Amino acid sequence: MYLLKNALVSISRNRGRNILIGIIILVIASSSSISLSIRESASKLVTSYIDKYNIEATISMNRQNLIGSFEPGNNNFENNIQKFNEIESITEEQIIDYGTSDYVKDYYYTYNLSMNSSTLEKATEEIESNSDFSFDKGGRFGGIKNERMGQGDFTILGYSSYQSMSDFISGKYTITQGEVSDDFTSDSCILNEELATLNNISVGDEVTLVDPNHEESTYTVTVTGIFSEKDSSDNEPMSMFSNSVNTIITNTHVISEIILGSEDIRTNLNPTFILTGQDVIDSFTEEVKEKGLDDFYQITTNLETIELGTKSIQNVSSFATTFLILTLIIGGVVLFILNLINVRERKYEIGVLRTIGMKKQYVMIQFVFELFIVSFVALLLGAGIGSVSSLPVSNQLLKSEINSSHLEQENIEQNFKGDNFSKNDGPGRRENPFSNMNGVMKLEEITSINAIVDFEILMKLLGIGILLTLVSSISATIAISRFSPITILKERS
Repeated sequence: MYLLKNALVSISRNRGRNILIGIIILVIASSSSISLSIRESASKLVTSYIDKYNIEATISMNRQNLIGSFEPGNNNFENNIQKFNEIESITEEQIIDYGTSDYVKDYYYTYNLSMNSSTLEKATEEIESNSDFSFDKGGRFGGIKNERMGQGDFTILGYSSYQSMSDFISGKYTITQGEVSDDFTSDSCILNEELATLNNISVGDEVTLVDPNHEESTYTVTVTGIFSEKDSSDNEPMSMFSNSVNTIITNTHVISEIILGSEDIRTNLNPTFILTGQDVIDSFTEEVKEKGLDDFYQITTNLETIELGTKSIQNVSSFATTFLILTLIIGGVVLFILNLINVRERKYEIGVLRTIGMKKQYVMIQFVFELFIVSFVALLLGAGIGSVSSLPVSNQLLKSEINSSHLEQENIEQNFKGDNFSKNDGPGRRENPFSNMNGVMKLEEITSINAIVDFEILMKLLGIGILLTLVSSISATIAISRFSPITILKERS
């Protein structure tokens, strides 16, 4: 206890020096609390943002491997096409096998194929004549009519679950009559309202689908709903119909039955796997490869898209981390030097204490106590200043980072002669095609950081204070261990 009393007496006796040390530690504590609060808040914000969105993995064509297998030269063009056609398609059984992985919490898939219909007429803007030529509705020549082998009039989309129907989830498609059947094993479908109106089809009517390769192969489904497509930039601006006018939406059960009845029909199968987290992407990819996924396919995820939405936050967090490290390094060096000077100025005091019988380690402990007491008071004051300053500082940093992202976007616009596009969309003005680049639109979803100094931050500040105390005390410890009390008193005399 007497060591603590001696430390308090020494602090009051050397107020000027300790106030200087306290001011330095106060600045370090304030800067550290702001940096820590920004880092912690940004980390939680990024985690919560990523958790809002599922990590989705899809299987796509690995074009790099595919091109690498091609033979160069025009004479080998047909051989290369044949190689591509010989690549085995992903099967439903494979998707189910991949979906049983421990790294997958859910999965769904979409079938896509082309069919004709004996009960529906295709919605088209072309007016056909009796000749072998076609003209559009404006009388312009459209070229020779060419019925491609296996190409039907209608696109058939088969979904495995509600979760796979992204166009309805996003609001691009909306049911106007009836419903999307919740029985994904039923012989049902939904039609675009434009197609239904042209063919006088209502909910409850039956539609017969016909294999474009074999007209005797038919499949009948019941219309359970009519949907409309929201106007979007995907639609042709001068088109009479929406892009989905000739799209018939059904379920994977119907597609599977069609495939069983006609093995020649060509289908596209698009699976989506909901992973348990971003840290299992590589493991899931390796597992799928081990289960037999062809080298011409690859696993792609939406992680990069999700991370774009937090780019500004992560940049601010990185800046805060760098600032914290520099503050601690510079502050530690300054405190080390000050304590070294402090010890040399108090050399006579150390000699007296050693001469009257105080052990060397006790003298060291007293100096550590002095620094720790000053550090503790300065840390408390610094935490208070940091808690008040962290919120406006963090939001100002984020604002600057978002402005920097906007500037980067404007530079991209300039690269594409972007002055031709309007930055403010309005009636009669063109939509800015660069508005979604670099994730700026998503960045604006996060416009503030709730940076606060909580109990966790205080504990980290206390750890920083202890660390600085120990580091800066090394100079006192080394100096005291080398001082000889007799030598010190002889030099004084």
